[in-house]
Amino acid sequence: MVKYKENLEVVAISSLPKVTLLDDERRKKSFLRAVFSRFTIMLLFFLLQVAILLAPFLWLQAYRVHLQVLELVLAMAGAFYLINSSMDATSRITWLLFIMPFPFFGVPLLLYTKVDLGYRGMKRMLARRVAMSQPYLKQDSAIVEKLSQTSGETYGLVRYFNRIRSSFPIYESSQAKYYPTGEAVFEDLKAELRKAKHFIFMEFFIIAEGRMWGEILAILQEKVKEGVEVRVMYDGMLEFTTLSFDYDERLQDLGIKAKSFARLSPFVSTYYNYRDHRKIVVIDNQVAFTGGFNLADEYINAIERFGYWKDTGLRVTGEAVKTFTILFLRMWENQNDSMEYADYLLPQKPLPASSGYVLPYGDSPLDHDKVGENVYISMLDHARDYVHIMTPYLILDEELAHALCFAAERGVDVSIIMPGIPDKKSAYYLAKTYFPALMQAGVKIFYFTPGFVHAKVFVADGLRAVVGTINLDYRSLYHHFECATYLYQTDCIADIVADFEETLTYCERVTLDSLKRGKLRHRLAGHLLRAIAPMM
Repeated sequence: MVKYKENLEVVAISSLPKVTLLDDERRKKSFLRAVFSRFTIMLLFFLLQVAILLAPFLWLQAYRVHLQVLELVLAMAGAFYLINSSMDATSRITWLLFIMPFPFFGVPLLLYTKVDLGYRGMKRMLARRVAMSQPYLKQDSAIVEKLSQTSGETYGLVRYFNRIRSSFPIYESSQAKYYPTGEAVFEDLKAELRKAKHFIFMEFFIIAEGRMWGEILAILQEKVKEGVEVRVMYDGMLEFTTLSFDYDERLQDLGIKAKSFARLSPFVSTYYNYRDHRKIVVIDNQVAFTGGFNLADEYINAIERFGYWKDTGLRVTGEAVKTFTILFLRMWENQNDSMEYADYLLPQKPLPASSGYVLPYGDSPLDHDKVGENVYISMLDHARDYVHIMTPYLILDEELAHALCFAAERGVDVSIIMPGIPDKKSAYYLAKTYFPALMQAGVKIFYFTPGFVHAKVFVADGLRAVVGTINLDYRSLYHHFECATYLYQTDCIADIVADFEETLTYCERVTLDSLKRGKLRHRLAGHLLRAIAPMM
């Protein structure tokens, strides 16, 4: 097994200190998480369906015909709704597979998801916060005019971002630094945290106790003693996986303002389907970090879970940091704590002259703007020579699958690096069902043989790149709060290209023959899972 330093030099992973995972505690929390999961709701509806099917033969003989007519009416009503709905074709097919054979199960579940119990208040509040903060995210018209003369693709994206509900500006006076490993971003992150004078904002999908979080927490405690305001937010699912139920209170006892997003409770609601998958650190409105990494030891390879853990990060300085500050404040305020934006938008220090443009953005499941997917598709549609991609998952809707194939068919080198050792076997088997059509169109797919790729990176033609939190799966593209940074002509794009090429030397290319040699039960599992891909 290997581990890569910032320059991808190979060293023994066994030389790193290990942290023991608390498997028993995680199993207990996983059980509680399952009790309030979507699976539990689906199981209840399924049992209801079984009861209704058996009822005519047990005690409702006199109403058997009535129930059969009602079943037919529900099936037709559900199918008619789906045919006229705006959801993507794959999702409609998935719902039809539930509704047609099991209408008493499928139609109530469809109604449950569309009514979206519990999330409407969050949607209204977030919309209000977006409107309140939008005056601080004004686009410099001179930059737009300049782009209109130099880059049609980026100019088009900027116009798109100016038209959507949560508009995001592109910045010229900003810099970005790319990190090809979690270890590299960890060292710089600690150094920048120690420099904080006014505030530190941290928002992560996963925080787990261990070496990485332990070292960061020690710095945060020091900063609190110095009078720095520290706020930490993490996804509520962690209370069933890596953190205790009272962890926010424990942090508050240390002087850290802490919140969990969408905390789970015994309340049936699709509110819990929308998770905060973002990774954001903001320091004094001067420096921001984002990327694929979370605050857990596998991200810096201090423990070994799935071989070597390949991740990436990005540091942003200059005016573009303002967008990350506002993204954090919007989500924090969505947790019912009002804050003044102007108090935290401190003036940025002057930076040396730099090339290129930086455009940080967020994506929300509570609107109809598929921002993350639209940016990816735009890069694929406008690429001339190549689009290189790193992603841990590949669960595609029809639009993204078409964009990948069409780019390859136009002669663009579309290459995708995926994990050689998966973290979720179900997602791994499902991803393989997309491979044949993609490869027949000319897409090249590679396995990172040393371990698991968690990076979410697109780079095209050496000119444009995206680094962020957005995976190529339904959960990231439709159901999660996400963030990313679009880069155009920035110096660090060369580092992203070099990282992809270096990582490729540790990869094995997937072929149609190698797919056929896979175990039959795994291929069958993948095709069965394809039917419920939008729910994974």
